[in-house]
Amino acid sequence: MLGPASTHGGGVVRTANPDPISDMSRSSNPTRRRSGQKTAARPGSWLTGFHSVREALRARRRPLERLVLGTQGGRAGDRELIDLARAAGIPIERIEAREFDLRIDGADQGQGVALRVGPLPELSLRQLLDQSGEADDAGTGTRLVLLDGVEDPQNVGALARVAEGAGVRGLILSQRRAPPLSPAVSRASAGAIEWLPVARVPNLGRAIRDLKQGGFWVVAAAPSTGGSLFGLADRILSGNLVVVLGAEGKGIRPSVLELADHRAAIPMRGQI
Repeated sequence: MLGPASTHGGGVVRTANPDPISDMSRSSNPTRRRSGQKTAARPGSWLTGFHSVREALRARRRPLERLVLGTQGGRAGDRELIDLARAAGIPIERIEAREFDLRIDGADQGQGVALRVGPLPELSLRQLLDQSGEADDAGTGTRLVLLDGVEDPQNVGALARVAEGAGVRGLILSQRRAPPLSPAVSRASAGAIEWLPVARVPNLGRAIRDLKQGGFWVVAAAPSTGGSLFGLADRILSGNLVVVLGAEGKGIRPSVLELADHRAAIPMRGQI
């Protein structure tokens, strides 16, 4: 959707008459797929909005193609984004606000900021466990979140934001009953999904059994049980832990719920 751009001497290029953007597979960006990580065979897409764009540029966990800024200006964060894009070695463009609105998918929510990207990597369960184990500090357990039937991208993004902020090391999704890691998920997560490793598994039940055999406690979030998650024994909370969350309304499926070691409610202090 936007034509080729370049930076000369670190400057920002303005493009007057953009042509369709080149295929993402031709990018020479060094942030392309890491060994052992799978990415879905989808074309590039536009991340829009300051937070999603900034975190994608900071994390560099997906292919990065170019940063595009609308000329509406007045954004305090533009300089930070430009510096991050330069550090990532990608082109930077400014285009007229009207052109931005016409040509950038999701421009109405983009705040005049867009980043052309490839898909986020998706890991196998084994890869996620290996990666999360390397990231953990000595003496602390690995914490993961598994989503059962959460299909709304907004909900997945919101949960990813909370999980990443709480220090969760990875998110486990079903191959069939979860949305793709789209720009909508990144936007809803305020960019947190750019940092949070995600594993796709063909069968959640099998994944839970494998996790239990690997030394993880599995706790299902079930509000009707009455017990608090934080009331569980220290050996559980300080060990390797998987928290299973279900879809709003339907909750966790019985076949998944029965595999949990414990059922507990996540305490809420508000009125909702």
